[in-house]
Amino acid sequence: MEFLISAAELAAAPVPPVLLDVRYRMGGPPGHGEYAKGHIPGARYVDLDAELAAPPGAAGRHPLPDAAGFGAAMRRAGVGADTDVVVYDDWNGWGPARAWWLLRWAGHRRVRVLDGGLAAWRAAGQPLSAEEPVPGEGDFVPEPGAMPMVDAEGAAALARRGTLLDARAAERYRGEVEPIDPVAGHIPGAVNAPTTANAAPDGTFLPAADLAARFAALGVAPGTEVGVYCGSGVSAAHQILALAEAGIPATLYPGSWSEWVADPTRPIATGPSPD
Repeated sequence: MEFLISAAELAAAPVPPVLLDVRYRMGGPPGHGEYAKGHIPGARYVDLDAELAAPPGAAGRHPLPDAAGFGAAMRRAGVGADTDVVVYDDWNGWGPARAWWLLRWAGHRRVRVLDGGLAAWRAAGQPLSAEEPVPGEGDFVPEPGAMPMVDAEGAAALARRGTLLDARAAERYRGEVEPIDPVAGHIPGAVNAPTTANAAPDGTFLPAADLAARFAALGVAPGTEVGVYCGSGVSAAHQILALAEAGIPATLYPGSWSEWVADPTRPIATGPSPD
């Protein structure tokens, strides 16, 4: 099963897929303004905060969206049960990975991420458009549960019996700084694996063999149960995509660190080691 598509492959697709522009920058404004300046022709903008997440609260900063609401958003974007879908952004791939994971979680199997995003499309000499398509009329109806996930208790247990990867920057994992959430540190037993190491300097994913070697060095051996979390469950989806490219299935902790620290009774580890 293919999870990525190159700019050349997308441009040459005999049947244009449904294109979702998921521009999102952590702490930044919604991406619609940048989308309006120029996007891949035919793409519709999807707002991560409003359409790919529920309102923030005790379940974290980006809880999973209500299935019915998510389905309605995808239908407006033109997603059908049997349509090919390609998602992209203009930053680091986190937003598209979130959309990719959600669509797969909701039962859609024909979704891929544009490798390298909008930069790769432009580097290939492909055009942009400022024209915003009218809302689509897709027929996709979510059937949640096709991708594994755990809650806080499940994440703690997975860290003990398998490998729980923390996809945040190393300094946040170590507890030296926490620019977003109220408490610094990591889930006891988790191994730091910053999402940024999944990609080459041009933003494309590393080759599958290199990704497999990276995760093996982090303790992901054949048969190891793997889970991933980050700050709010967004960049963790990018890690799960990288693991999938390496042939490694992984479980998402959607609430991630922002949910973990919402309960002051949960233990917190600091420093460079897992415990």
